[in-house]
Amino acid sequence: MAHLKEAISAKDHTRGSKESQVQIVEYGDFQCSYCGQAEPIVEKLLNDFGSALSVTFRNFPLSDMHPMAFGAAAAAEAAGLQGKYWEMHDLIYDNQSSLSNEMLLEAAKELGLNIPQFTQDTESEGIRKKIEHDFETGATSGVNGTPTFFINGERFNGGAPDLYQLIAENASN
Repeated sequence: MAHLKEAISAKDHTRGSKESQVQIVEYGDFQCSYCGQAEPIVEKLLNDFGSALSVTFRNFPLSDMHPMAFGAAAAAEAAGLQGKYWEMHDLIYDNQSSLSNEMLLEAAKELGLNIPQFTQDTESEGIRKKIEHDFETGATSGVNGTPTFFINGERFNGGAPDLYQLIAENASN
């Protein structure tokens, strides 16, 4: 079984407590339809299990197949610099079928971001390096497709519905 090679840290984007009983790390691609299908299940997990669960999202843009994946990851990271990472994350997945540079800019405006700063940040070396670092940690952890989930550091070899079932069963014990 594959193990997560880099522990969750302050540089990660995490919903819930980083000290929670169940820690999920998702390597995802904003343009991947499977990631889009998994997103409502991940949100249901967070809603249903509250403080017992945390979800960390790491970028794994499969740019050869998804030409907007890296740009979407950069937009989410840039929004994060203005305190709106998860809001942008959610807007991207909510509008995944119309993902474009224009949609990302409209999302930034909708979130009330400083647009010149957002635009500058999406093209910054720091954000490019953050996305590449996420990708590299995924690759060294055995990620080769998206979404890929790790539960408490161990790779989960199933889909998001199976993930929900596993956590529900363990939470009731």
